[in-house]
Amino acid sequence: MKKQALSIALALLLIIGCNSKSNHPFGQDIPTDSEQIAIGKSLFEQNCSSCHNFTQKTIGPNLSGLTTQIESDWIKSFIKNPQDLLEKGDVRTKALLDEYKVLMPAFSQLSEAEIDALLSYMHSFGPEALLESAAEEALEDPIPEKTMDSGLALELEFFTQIPASDSISPLAKVTKMESEPVSGRLFVQDQHGKMYELVKGKPKLFFDLRAIRPDFVSKPGLATGFGSYSFHPEFVDNGLLYTSHTEKPGSKAADFAYADSIKVTMQWVLTEWKTANPSSKSFVGESREILRVNVVTQIHGMQEIAFNPHAKKGEEDYGLLYIGIGDGGSAENGFDFISDHKGSAVWSSILRIDPKGKNSQNGKYGIPKDNPFVGQNDKAPEVFAYGFRNPNRIFWDPKGRMMASEIGHKHIEEINLIEPGKFYGWPRREGSFVINPNGDMDKVYALPSDDEKFGATYPLLQFDHDEGSAIIAGYFPNSGIFKGKFLFGDVPSGKVFVSDLNESSPKMQKVGIKYEGRETTLQELCGKPRVDLKFGQDKSGQVYVLTKADGKIYRVVN
Repeated sequence: MKKQALSIALALLLIIGCNSKSNHPFGQDIPTDSEQIAIGKSLFEQNCSSCHNFTQKTIGPNLSGLTTQIESDWIKSFIKNPQDLLEKGDVRTKALLDEYKVLMPAFSQLSEAEIDALLSYMHSFGPEALLESAAEEALEDPIPEKTMDSGLALELEFFTQIPASDSISPLAKVTKMESEPVSGRLFVQDQHGKMYELVKGKPKLFFDLRAIRPDFVSKPGLATGFGSYSFHPEFVDNGLLYTSHTEKPGSKAADFAYADSIKVTMQWVLTEWKTANPSSKSFVGESREILRVNVVTQIHGMQEIAFNPHAKKGEEDYGLLYIGIGDGGSAENGFDFISDHKGSAVWSSILRIDPKGKNSQNGKYGIPKDNPFVGQNDKAPEVFAYGFRNPNRIFWDPKGRMMASEIGHKHIEEINLIEPGKFYGWPRREGSFVINPNGDMDKVYALPSDDEKFGATYPLLQFDHDEGSAIIAGYFPNSGIFKGKFLFGDVPSGKVFVSDLNESSPKMQKVGIKYEGRETTLQELCGKPRVDLKFGQDKSGQVYVLTKADGKIYRVVN
């Protein structure tokens, strides 16, 4: 996994200097009045702050001084539609894609006046970007081992097309595809608010969250909207379904909030829905809110909720809901203390609650008596495990072991074996490497010799960003050439990997793609460089591949 280290000079040449005139006084055409800057600040916080700031690189480049180094027309075109620039062969856009491995989504919904205001706000951070020289101790290539090719391929066949919910890619933001556990009815949800039942391979609208919740928001994307769903294990009898979604800040008082001086970009809401008829083909019933959480940005929210599929009636874990909540983008926006809480708060945590109970602080859910921090005054009793940046999928292997995938910051993607009460490192560790949340978070360092006293639990499997930049956990096929192995991948590129998680030190291998008898890639299949890969599985164990870029679902046939 050889990490290509760009020097500062090369980064400037590729990302800032390409095609520019060396002495052009860029930015002189940008208005600088305070009212325009204030409008731009509001737009930036709503649309851009989850991926950019003016002190360091995060998901995207540090924007300080950008408007003094690149012509305004190019910046505007990039904000409107970077995919269009890439298809036209724009050198800067290609360089950005090469370095960051993912292309920024289009913001075509912004008007010319709004983009002008954005540039005014960005222009207030100049005149030059401050670049920090690399520390000698930083690791350029944290995981130098190469990922080998398995020699195997997923053979895919087209299964269904989900209706488009947007006019630009991703056309249908399908993120989760699982069955109701008893009947086997198969469902898939679109982050823009709709949930479909797949009936004989055809999507039939079951539930429209946007229509029911007027404060529901799914723009500008990056995991906002309809986050996840999970059916109660007794849904066929009690009709209970649980969802997570985002709403406008201040829609209601939050159960979990931080200091008023820190901005709130979104509220994540966990809701219980009770359908009047569990066998109905569309939802009709009532709902109640269980909990509400404020987050600093729109990223790293409540993207996963799940019941343990292995728990049997009468066992401690039966009917208990697990909730993955990321750091809300707090660490990389200067509020690392929100996620660095030692188990005393819900952010950067996996929660475990009894949705039928009443002994929580808000009286709307229960705290299981065997949760690891019950009875400890300085801890949050809902917390099952903590120290996560973005636990975007929670799953169980065939042995019943609980695991979670963790999307990293700049270097490391993780699969963690989840155990009660354990600390998984964020925001002071990225994978099994040191990170400084109060300095340059783009750099990672080797663990110190006395690391045991830090008390972190490290990944079962990890890889660096030479292989992929945003892990998505998959499933364990119960038949075929991948039986018992774990299939997973990289969200943006659509690369697929396989691993035997039963090994003491699991390794990952690359997996090819075949469609209609020929070798291909998911990028080629969907016709986009950003695939937005997801996986699904039905009750029989059949695994599916989802590509959000075009809203298509493929069935794995081998």
